[in-house]
Amino acid sequence: MRIFNWLFGATLTVSLSAAEMQFNFGDATEGTTPPNFSSALFGTGQPPVWKIVTAEMPSAFAPLTDKAQSVTRHGVLAQTSQDMTDEHFPLCVHDGEIFRDFKFTTQFKIVSGVTEQMAGIVFRYQNSSNFYVVRASALGRNVRFYKVVNGLRSDPLGPEINVTTGTWHKLAVQCEGNQISIFYDDQLVMPPLGDNSFAEGKLGFWTKSDSVSYFADSQVTYTPIVPAAQSVVNSLLKKQPRILDLRIYTQSATNTTRILASKDLADVGKFGTEAELAAIREGTVSFGRESGAVLVCMPLHDRNGDFIAAVRVKLKSFWGETQDNAVTRARLIVKQIQEQILSADDLKR
Repeated sequence: MRIFNWLFGATLTVSLSAAEMQFNFGDATEGTTPPNFSSALFGTGQPPVWKIVTAEMPSAFAPLTDKAQSVTRHGVLAQTSQDMTDEHFPLCVHDGEIFRDFKFTTQFKIVSGVTEQMAGIVFRYQNSSNFYVVRASALGRNVRFYKVVNGLRSDPLGPEINVTTGTWHKLAVQCEGNQISIFYDDQLVMPPLGDNSFAEGKLGFWTKSDSVSYFADSQVTYTPIVPAAQSVVNSLLKKQPRILDLRIYTQSATNTTRILASKDLADVGKFGTEAELAAIREGTVSFGRESGAVLVCMPLHDRNGDFIAAVRVKLKSFWGETQDNAVTRARLIVKQIQEQILSADDLKR
């Protein structure tokens, strides 16, 4: 298992089949919106105010004596605007990963509110007009789920629950395919829901109207999304042991190429060479040799014949192999990729 420290307090733990990301708001600067998060608004009213404040939270460890502190103080994410507009829904969305199958958990505390006293999480977020929400209401004494599709809200679903203010609670949502499960204080609050509106999206936090709410100790465990290009590379490497290496490159807006998929995942994102750029721009085929191996770089085209990527293939060589032999072998591999990748959008789906 590998551990990477993300900037601004997000920690990512990755394994071959699952990953975990934690949002450590205590590492962010007080009074600012944490980096890698952006504020959004669904509805009307003034822009929301999301910022880091210092608040008391229960200690993560049981006190050893009756004199030990049972609470700690550290940074939490807070929505502090008090716009009393009814159709006013502040959102704070993480700008990084897109999540498909996951469990997102956060602690929250509803601090105050006259018109509303709510806190929630937004998930499979596309934009401020398309997302899912699960939220808890102290005034309404309930937990509700609903979706927003093209700016239209669905009817809310959920049970009556005594949600208290001034107290830290836990809210979680788990998505597996089209199945959505909702948890309040670690208890499943309703049977899993089925909905096909959004298959994946971003995660974030939610409030309503003049609700002042805090969020802390947030984490998501998830199955990383493998791009179609990487899935194709993995499949071909498994089926054809004579392929020593296989990479797919795409062109960026800065007229450079980067590795989109590779046998070695550590290479993904690295820059390509002039050979890959020439393959994408001009359809150029390049050839080279190494000890016991041949290398071919050639274009990958879509269903219309337009070049959308470059493929670099490294193959075990055989005695007497010519350049034409190597190119023919590589072309057969690229043909198999093109049968599964029909457009530029397919590369990253």
